[in-house]
Amino acid sequence: MNKQKRSNKKEDAIKIIPLGGCKEIGKNCTLFEYKDEIIIVDCGVMFPESGMYGIDLVIPDMSYVFKNMSKVKAVVLTHGHEDHIGALPYLIRVVNVPIYGTQFTLALVKNRLKEHELLDQATLHCVKHREPFRIGSFNIEMIRTTHSIADSAAVMMELPIGKILHTGDFKIDHSPIDGKKFDFYRFAELGEKGLLALFSDSTNIKKPGYTLSETGIYKNLRETFRKTKGRIFLATFASNIQRIQIIFDLAKEFNKKVAIAGRSMENNIAIAHEMGYLKFSEDLLLSIEGLKNTPRSKTILITTGTQGEPMSALSLLAHERHKWLMIEDGDTVIISASVIPGNEKGVSKIINNLLRAGAHVIYEAFEDIHVSGHGYLEELKMMISLTRPKFFVPVHGEYRNLVAHRKVATELGVSENRTKVMENGDIIEISENSIYKVGHIDVQQVFVDGKGVGDIGNKVIQDRQALSEDGIVVIIVSMHGENGHMSFRPEIISRGFVYIKESSEMLMKAQKMVLKVTEDYKTESQLDFASFKHKIKAALRNFFYSETKRKPMIVVRIIER
Repeated sequence: MNKQKRSNKKEDAIKIIPLGGCKEIGKNCTLFEYKDEIIIVDCGVMFPESGMYGIDLVIPDMSYVFKNMSKVKAVVLTHGHEDHIGALPYLIRVVNVPIYGTQFTLALVKNRLKEHELLDQATLHCVKHREPFRIGSFNIEMIRTTHSIADSAAVMMELPIGKILHTGDFKIDHSPIDGKKFDFYRFAELGEKGLLALFSDSTNIKKPGYTLSETGIYKNLRETFRKTKGRIFLATFASNIQRIQIIFDLAKEFNKKVAIAGRSMENNIAIAHEMGYLKFSEDLLLSIEGLKNTPRSKTILITTGTQGEPMSALSLLAHERHKWLMIEDGDTVIISASVIPGNEKGVSKIINNLLRAGAHVIYEAFEDIHVSGHGYLEELKMMISLTRPKFFVPVHGEYRNLVAHRKVATELGVSENRTKVMENGDIIEISENSIYKVGHIDVQQVFVDGKGVGDIGNKVIQDRQALSEDGIVVIIVSMHGENGHMSFRPEIISRGFVYIKESSEMLMKAQKMVLKVTEDYKTESQLDFASFKHKIKAALRNFFYSETKRKPMIVVRIIER
């Protein structure tokens, strides 16, 4: 590999620091720091992986932002998906920074901030595609892209050293449902005039060819509607307004009424309809309660639940626990979404239960009723070819995606020493003539658990994992602090480890071990409860493993009398 030698001469440069979105899918957040100014592009969440027990959300570690609050000038948003806007409430609570975004993006931001009672605290600036605005040294322009949500945009930042483009999430849809097409001309113009650096979405770099257009999904769903005799239950992402528009259009064509389930689905449809992003006649709508008085063949239910969320309408239907609805023979359930990695088991369980209830279930694995919002290989190549960047940095994807995207860029003519693969926390510096990694800041996973933010660390997660796998054993010892004599025999409580009645002999042996440790402990000159607890834990840990090959969490509680 050719290594570029760094000049000792100090050049005007910009620092880029990803706090999330590199080496992972989700919590996208990137800092662009020029001199004493920081612009944050996106501020999203990541949904917990299967081993993150009890965690609601994972957000970027914003310690660096909080330490440099005086430098932070704005947050600029590419679009309104949760993995790009969901962490804003946790930022705004600490840093009252202006937020810039397109119309529909800000409508979703307002709704999210309202839920957190922070709307009055936020300063929102609505910007339009192709209309430049200035924030300090940054001259910024939003360039229209196509994605699985309305009003998506790439962010172009012009500085004295050159133009930098962050694509956000994108695909290239030549026939989007809303007619608002990918801005080929503006991207090509950037390439013609000279683009310093491109930061590009890498999510689907491993998938050859092109993504299917939403128009293609329309044709496939229309055929399904035509064949269906019973009720249609359609689950999709609440933010996919174009997909929802298709459903309303087909409902009108086939003379069906539409009911909506799920708070986020209801909110997004209401917002999109009010703003004109979603067009339908009010007489198409039906309440969930009203479904029972309408022929099943004339009704559609749009719902969330594509990822197996336990309390979604789809999950409640699958487990026959919905208050108003029930699956019947002849009904059709359409899951029009990709399964996010880690959710496969929950979704599979829902599909099995729906089939068992008599529904015909259609999902992505068998029919083209969903299309990704992220461009495939040829579309990612097209972005590089249109913009012709001097420097290239892949973002938004697992590490293997980033490496593959970098290789594609070099095949298209970007010199290898002008590309960089970043991980969260890396600091790269770009000048007119060079790109280097100049440092790294420590960024941790920040967990949101209920009202707690960042107070749950990896040790707590490890404890929860241990509890889920091997359970807990609590030892209660009552003793006199002066002489170490035990007031009562030790009590042993087991949860998630063994059933006490069936394992009474083993637990009696464990009790005798505690008594033996206590006798040995009484011979010591000083009474040290911490040391005493440690000895009990060590003895029982070895004993339980030899008996069961399990490692329960052991908690020793001493009641001093």
